[in-house]
Formats: sequence, structure tokens, C-alpha cells
Amino acid sequence: MRIRRLTAAAGAATAMALVLSGCGGDVNGDGRKPYIAIVSKGFQHQFWQTVKEGAEKEAAKRGVEISFEGPATESEVEAQVNMVSNSLGKNPDAIGLAALDSKAVEPMLKQAQRDKKPVIAFDSGVDSDIPLTTAATDNKAAAAEAAKHMAKALGGKGQVALVVHSQTAASGVDRRDGFVDWMKKHAPGIKLLPVQYGGGDQTKSADITKSIIAANPRLDGIYGSNEGSAMGVVQGVKESGKDDLKIVGFDSGQGQINAINEGRMIGAITQDPADIGAQVVAAAVRAIKGEKLPKVIETGHYWYDRTNIDDPKIARVLYH
Repeated sequence: MRIRRLTAAAGAATAMALVLSGCGGDVNGDGRKPYIAIVSKGFQHQFWQTVKEGAEKEAAKRGVEISFEGPATESEVEAQVNMVSNSLGKNPDAIGLAALDSKAVEPMLKQAQRDKKPVIAFDSGVDSDIPLTTAATDNKAAAAEAAKHMAKALGGKGQVALVVHSQTAASGVDRRDGFVDWMKKHAPGIKLLPVQYGGGDQTKSADITKSIIAANPRLDGIYGSNEGSAMGVVQGVKESGKDDLKIVGFDSGQGQINAINEGRMIGAITQDPADIGAQVVAAAVRAIKGEKLPKVIETGHYWYDRTNIDDPKIARVLYH
């Protein structure tokens, strides 16, 4: 009998330790797994699929349930607003959100606040104090790095166009401004054309690229601010027969990796999307427990080109 009592006591102590350590799923202390609803900006690009994989792995590790969804394209603001609304209707314990338009989701954020549902922003910040933290790349710094490599490739002189994925999402704004500001400060010999917006859609970005090329015969380079934009630029340049143009991209994906290896793109900035997904879930679990979070969780960025694309440190963060 004594052995049985000791075994039972040990089992109870182990179970309690799991709860206290956060390894078990009962973060709420009510016997059920917490549920975290995650809404991204899109679903079609490999970037978002890798964010999803990172979130799923972290959720399994922490014993929580998640959902992960996003609109078909990164221009479908209304569709995303509906997804956030529907997610709130499922009574989650926390929300993860990569907003396409901060103003459009503001009513949903206020509802989450009223319902005491912690909000974790990711990929790009939301113009609101409601999210407890933002798990993201420093997009301005990353875009500045892209600009530096473009300037180097052009010898500090020439004409450069920008095809940006959004003028409302913070990531689009920061990747535009970071590129433009660096060029103005450090490369006065480079003329920047008016920024064009393609919604992150590859086909639309390709059409924009072809129009830019047709209207600017002295064009020397083009910057694409995310996966869809960059691949659209590559496609548009190819269809225009202007293989001498320097292309700098943002994000990864097999298409950009191929373009770099084939010499059609000089290089790009990659993020760490798996870590972004993991950090969203980890931060949400901490928020559910009532723990204090930093205002920003920086997830890093890396320049890659043909010289370092096979480096293990770079290969780890390329998604394809």
C-alpha cells in the first residue's frame, strides 16, 4: 500500500510540474487546451505556409490548439476582416494577426480587447496599442539592406523602380520606406522612380514591371518587396527581354532561389518565417498566462545571393 501511495504521489507531482512548467496544454487551468486563432495576410505564398508550419510545431510542443488561415491574395482586405470576425466568434483564448490594413481591422481589435482576448501581431505591426507584442522582421532595416546591395550592383548610379506589395500594411510601408530612405541618404546618384503597388500578386506585379520598363528605357534596376512582387518582377523582366536589369527581391521561395542561381536576380532578403510562426504561438501562450511581453519580438533578416545561398546558416531560413 505504501508503494502505491508513493507512486500515486509521484504521479501527481509530475502532473503538477508539467502544468506549472507550461509543457502541458492546460494553460487556463480549467482542464482544456487553449485555442489560438491565427489570421495571416495570405495563404498562397510559400512564406505563409512556412509561418504556418512553425506555428503548428510550436503549438504541438506547448500542447495548444491553433487554426491558421488567410485570404487567397494579399489584396483581399475585406476577406481578411471577415476571417478575423469569424475567428473571434469561435471564442479563442488569443488571436494572432498579420493585418493587411490596420484601419480595417481596428473594430475587430477593439472587440478582442473588450472580450479580453490577447492579440499578438506578426509579420508587420498594427497601427494600434491593442496588440501586446509584434513578432516580425525589422522591415525597415531589411529593406535598407536590400537597397545597399542594389546600389553596390549599380555602382551607385542609375535609375531604379520599386514594385511594392502594399501601401496600407505596415510591412509594405516599411519595406518601401527603408529602401527609399537608405537610397536618398547613401546613394544620391541613384534616381528612384515613383513607387508602384502590385498587391503582392505575381501576375499584377509582372504587368506593372512591363509597363515600367516600356516607359523608362534607361531603367537599371527593380526592387520587389515580397515573394509575389519579386517573382512578378522576374517574370515581367523576362517577358520584356531586358535581362540586363538588376533585380533585388524580398522573401524566399523556390522561384526566387532559382532566379538567383540562374543569375536573373542578384539576391534577396530572407526572413525566418518558421520562427515568426513559433513566436506568435509562444507569445500567445505567455499572454494567456498573464505574463508581460516585450513590445517587439525581432525575428531577424538575412541577405542571400549566389555566394552564400548554400551556407547552412542561410539554407536554414530559405523556404521552398
